[in-house]
Amino acid sequence: MEDGVKGSPIVTYTTIYKCSKFSLCLFFLPATAVIPLHNHPEMTVFSKLLLGTMHIKSYDLVDPVSSHDSPPHSQPRFARLVADNDFTAPCDTSVLYPTTDGNIHEFTAITMCEVLDVLGPPYSKADGRDCSHYEEFPFSAFSIVNLIYADGENSVNTEEGECYRWLEEIEVSENSQIDDK
Repeated sequence: MEDGVKGSPIVTYTTIYKCSKFSLCLFFLPATAVIPLHNHPEMTVFSKLLLGTMHIKSYDLVDPVSSHDSPPHSQPRFARLVADNDFTAPCDTSVLYPTTDGNIHEFTAITMCEVLDVLGPPYSKADGRDCSHYEEFPFSAFSIVNLIYADGENSVNTEEGECYRWLEEIEVSENSQIDDK
């Protein structure tokens, strides 16, 4: 098996069907393979783990904005942790909405995994739906002054037990760990 970036096994995928309304993709992840933290802008995603055990970490932005109003790439965004759990097939289908239910997420295969995704509408650079990748930082890594809400407040009200992180958009190298087959 080939190694991807940083020694992680390469994730492969195939697009089974694509039209202007949706795309249907199948992902194959060898054990320990990672699909890095990424988003599905202005898209709804139905994701079904068909085989294996996978760790999923997902976030929602606390201050979601449309892709037209997005801050510069270097500006960290405040996010609430939605899931940080292991899932084993068969399990429920997850539904990710454009700004809720963990639209920014990372998959780590514990065992060999297969995942079926239905994305509606599909990725489209021309329509502003290009995938972005993120790096996460602890809440304390950036000043709270960086957190600005639409109403101008600089405070965060957290529910007991909730976990927050800063997410910063990053460039992914051309030697990505994902290969279209």
